[in-house]
Amino acid sequence: MKVVGGKAIYGAAVGILMLEARFPRIPGDMGHAATWPFPVHYRVVPKASPNRVVRQGAEGLLPAFIDAARGLEADGVDGITTNCGFLALYQAELAAAVGVPVASSALQQVSMVNALLAPGRRAGILTISGSTLTDAHLAAAGVPAATPVGTTEGGRAFTEAILGNHTTLDTALAEADNVDAARALQAAHPDLGAIVLECTNMTPYAAAIRAATGLPTFSMVSFVTWFQSGLTPRRYPLV
Repeated sequence: MKVVGGKAIYGAAVGILMLEARFPRIPGDMGHAATWPFPVHYRVVPKASPNRVVRQGAEGLLPAFIDAARGLEADGVDGITTNCGFLALYQAELAAAVGVPVASSALQQVSMVNALLAPGRRAGILTISGSTLTDAHLAAAGVPAATPVGTTEGGRAFTEAILGNHTTLDTALAEADNVDAARALQAAHPDLGAIVLECTNMTPYAAAIRAATGLPTFSMVSFVTWFQSGLTPRRYPLV
C-alpha cells in the first residue's frame, strides 16, 4: 500500500490557537492535552494575553492570529480552533486566511443548540466577562439577538484567576462561581433550555453545571469534538 506525504505533522487533525497564559490548565481545559480523546496540535499566539483578548477586544492581535493559523496549516492540521470564545470576532478573517475550516468560538453552537430545543425554549450563554462580551462578538458567532447571557464576573475566584493570569487556581471556588452563575442565569430566564459555555476554561465545571441546573450544557470541548469528527470521520468495517 502506498501512502502520500506532504505534511510536517500527522495524526493531529485539530490545531489550537492558544492564548499566551500562565494560569493552571486542569483536565477539561482545552489547553490540557489529556482533555482530548484524540491528538491535537498547539500553537501559542505571542502577546495574546487573556486580559488583552477578553477585556481589550483583542485589539491589534489579528495579524498574530493569522500568522499562527497559517503556521498550523503549514504544519499539516486539517482544521483550526482557538481557546477563547471572544475570538469569534476573528472568525471571518481567520477563515479567509487559511484553506482549512476554522471553528473560533463555542458561541457558534448557540444557534445549533436552539434548533434542538422544543418551541418556547432557548439556549443561554455563560461567559467569563459579561461586561466585555459585546453584540459584535455575538453577531460574529451567529448568536440570535436577545440571547440570555450570564457571567462569572464578580465571583469568588474564576474570572479574576483566568483574566488576571494568576499562577494558582482554587478549583472548588471556581466551580462554585460557575454553578452559581448558571443558576442565576436559569432563575432569570425560565425559558432556558440549555447552556452554552463561552469560556473554554469553563469546561471542567460543565458536569457540575448540568447537575445543578438540569440543563444540557455545551462547551468548546463538545464543539471541537464534533468538529474533529468531521475532519477525521471514524472508519467502520464493511460487512
